[in-house]
Amino acid sequence: MASDRVFGPAGGRPETRPDDPPAEPPSDARPTSGAKPDASTNGHGSTLRDPLAEALRLIDHASAAGLRVRLMGGLAFHAQVPEWTARIERERRDIDVATRARDRPGLTELMTSSGYLADRQYNALYGHKQLYFVDEARGRPVDVVVDRLEMSHTFDFRDRLEASTPTLPLAELLLSKLQVAHINRKDILDAAALLSEYPLGAGDDATINLDRIRALTSTDWGWWRTLTGNIERIRRYLADELQPGELEFGRPARFAAPSQLDALRRAVDDAPKSTRWKLRARVGERVQWYEEPEEVGHGR
Repeated sequence: MASDRVFGPAGGRPETRPDDPPAEPPSDARPTSGAKPDASTNGHGSTLRDPLAEALRLIDHASAAGLRVRLMGGLAFHAQVPEWTARIERERRDIDVATRARDRPGLTELMTSSGYLADRQYNALYGHKQLYFVDEARGRPVDVVVDRLEMSHTFDFRDRLEASTPTLPLAELLLSKLQVAHINRKDILDAAALLSEYPLGAGDDATINLDRIRALTSTDWGWWRTLTGNIERIRRYLADELQPGELEFGRPARFAAPSQLDALRRAVDDAPKSTRWKLRARVGERVQWYEEPEEVGHGR
């Protein structure tokens, strides 16, 4: 199975942007485990039809084996904001997970024993950064991002995998959207939905950790520039472009996204900046402050 990948600079982290057919209807539950609907055997093991249930199954098995694996990407938002994702038309087939470099061998063994075929050529070339597997029976790919996400900007999550389960922490999920230099409608809505559901504050317990975000934006001017630019872009979208039903939870939102954006902007602007940040700020936009991902294909 071939699928285009989007890489960061100099062979950096791929971003999955496949043109997939509609997925099977997703589960609408909050993050949980133990769901086992419609298991089928593809010759290597049993996989589940529902993408979120299958992702949670893999994470459970990884945890039992002592491996640190966390959900990221679209299914992570489905797990954290299910009442919203259940009401929008969104393809949900791919599984994206994050892990540590030390867990690559064990996770590779787990994936193959769980019914997935490894892309050996891709994994040999890029396995230090990302692994790729596919459930051929269901046409479902799994991307395993290792140690850090490298796209328009980079953040390291090795020390953050213990902070939350089954997904990456909420701050990392938000950062994965706000780091996109050319943010699109899907990224805007994902970020707005997360901000509508969870508070900004200290720690990671059902909270978007401001300290984690400020640690990046206070030391890296480029991070600050892209993130604050995207805050303004999301604000404009919500004010002028939002369509009926795009940010619908079936109930009042827990937080007003525009107010959350205001609070986030104040938090990153008011935080003390490093000397490196100040020196780069003098250069400003005369030099590009983000990386352009490049596309790489698959083939086993």
